Amino acid sequence: MDIGILSPIFADASASASDGGLKFDVLDLTVFLAFIVAVVAVGLIKSRGEKGSEDYFLAGRGLTWWLIGISLIAANISTEQFVGMSGSAAGITGLAIASFEWLAAVTLVIVAFLFLPKFLKSGIYTVPQFLEYRYDAAARTIVSMIMVTVLVCVNISAVIYSGAIVADTVFKEVTWLNLQAYCWIIGVIAAIYVCAGGLKACAWADLLQGTALVLGGAIIAYFAYRVFAGMDLMDIATTANVTPEQMKSLADASVAEKFFTLNSNKLTMFLPADHPEVPWTALVLGLWIPNLYYWGFNQYIIQRTLGAKSLAEGQKGIMFAAGLKLIIPFIIVLPGILAFNIYSDDLRLEAQRDVKMLESNAKTYAPIYFHQLETLGKAPSVKATVEYFSADIDGKKRNIISESVAKDLIKEYESAKNSGSLKEYAVKADSGWRESNPEAAKSIDLWNATVAKGAKSPAKELKGYKYDSAFAVLIRNVLPDSFGLRGFIFASLLGAVVSSLASMLNAASTIFTIDIFKKFISPSASNSAQVFVGRLTVLIFAAAGCLVAPQLANPKLGTVFVFIQEFQGFISPGVLAIFIFGMFSKRAPRFSGVIGILTSSIAYGILYFAFGEIAYLNRMAIAFFCALAVMFLLTIFKPLKSDIVMPVNENMNMESSSGAKIAGISILAITAVLYITFSGLFF
Repeated sequence: MDIGILSPIFADASASASDGGLKFDVLDLTVFLAFIVAVVAVGLIKSRGEKGSEDYFLAGRGLTWWLIGISLIAANISTEQFVGMSGSAAGITGLAIASFEWLAAVTLVIVAFLFLPKFLKSGIYTVPQFLEYRYDAAARTIVSMIMVTVLVCVNISAVIYSGAIVADTVFKEVTWLNLQAYCWIIGVIAAIYVCAGGLKACAWADLLQGTALVLGGAIIAYFAYRVFAGMDLMDIATTANVTPEQMKSLADASVAEKFFTLNSNKLTMFLPADHPEVPWTALVLGLWIPNLYYWGFNQYIIQRTLGAKSLAEGQKGIMFAAGLKLIIPFIIVLPGILAFNIYSDDLRLEAQRDVKMLESNAKTYAPIYFHQLETLGKAPSVKATVEYFSADIDGKKRNIISESVAKDLIKEYESAKNSGSLKEYAVKADSGWRESNPEAAKSIDLWNATVAKGAKSPAKELKGYKYDSAFAVLIRNVLPDSFGLRGFIFASLLGAVVSSLASMLNAASTIFTIDIFKKFISPSASNSAQVFVGRLTVLIFAAAGCLVAPQLANPKLGTVFVFIQEFQGFISPGVLAIFIFGMFSKRAPRFSGVIGILTSSIAYGILYFAFGEIAYLNRMAIAFFCALAVMFLLTIFKPLKSDIVMPVNENMNMESSSGAKIAGISILAITAVLYITFSGLFF
């Protein structure tokens, strides 16, 4: 899950709250707390009696289709979709951002009928375990180490941090707790029911959280549509892609007709090849690699299907999730477009406020900038300082500070240097200063949140509107001040964070216990010993995440989320390549698994460092095919003399579901219809 967008978005929500725009009353707080208590209680109650390792790690292989389906959605959907996708929809991408959901539905069909039968038939607990059966112990060990490291050091910490930002924003006015305290609260909530009940507890808790997510999105979509329906067309004309004549013809049109006509430029799935977010070329290949890796070989996702009571139940559960994936854009993406129609003035004000924030924070950041120059043996100049504090706004390079401001800042620096107090002046760059100057530190954090990858200065590209505020603006404006709806919406958002965190904790503890502890430390460990280690590692991993999470606010890590996205490219293409090749090539040599992983990582590294201008998704595709090509050549010159014999789980019912097949065909057909409908040919 990518949460790099969270800091600025919820900073907007916080600012709105302080301005009196976002109300959170006693009823909202009651609903919020009741929901969190219910989630933990259901997880604990439904997982009572789980004793063996199969019970703890795979829910006794007894999960039914409806639990699997909703749990997959709950583990997947988080604030990234509600905030990030609605923002992209409001902005230059429009409905095309729905490809992340609709292509995921198609991917799930592939997983259900190509990958899942092989996994369930072999009786594996973890994805890396399959690699030892097909390749060798080295491949299993490398992938398991990578997966645990990424889950604990990156994903778990980032998810805890994102949830803490949400909580800190919502409850800033009603509690004395800080960001670090919220990190521990979120970590403890997830760790309690995962530690107690394992996968079964996760699945039952996800039933509440996944339902709340879908319902919460539907509520916001409903109220946004109601506001749109009651608006005067002329209030939307300034943001619409229509002529005055078209506006007149819409006077007596239905609400749906008005929406489709006014947003014709946003309701297409096929964008130009040079589009910065979702070019049509990504639909051909680029999006499929992360999708197949995520849904087919990502332990914290696939573990739900490994716990299915039968192949048929697993396939039906995956089809249920795929069906929900087709619906999600209608309750997340379309509201984002509506937000731009209804509240474009609010989004413009958010962008203008960002410019003011940049000007204010530039002055706060200046001591650190000058300190950096000092360490390099350079003296600041007015021209260089003005250039450093500049940004691309509305497509043009603009100065954030004037020459006179730059001169004043340099005078302060020179005065400190001449008076011998340069050390005290420059200490603002040290972490210890942050603890005694929290407000100034927060200002620097906000500035650093604008750092753009590869930029020479901490500049942010601002358009006329701040699209990423769309979701926060909808919550602030469309929800009625009654029924505790805001409390429910925020509970579903935080529940999404807790659900993803619980899934990651469960997956990390499973991989560590099965692929590392039992494999290398205690091969003869009993079931009870494995469960004990699983529970212990849940606590350790949660504590580690809680300790690391607050550090993500450090300005020195301003590009951490971009780094996370790039880091995944070193891993996922190779893992996907060796799985797919190993599943469908019976003669691939055992050592080719390790070679495939290394080839992909090296190829991606070369592309990243030497050809950084190549798009991220395209680098992944090239690395993927490099790994496949090398493995193909190894198979040609060093084929296995006999086919691999995989283990068979005799207790698993491997009869496929005819209903799931019909659902799969229907999902593929509906997806095709959606892409044809929104191809840009009809409106």
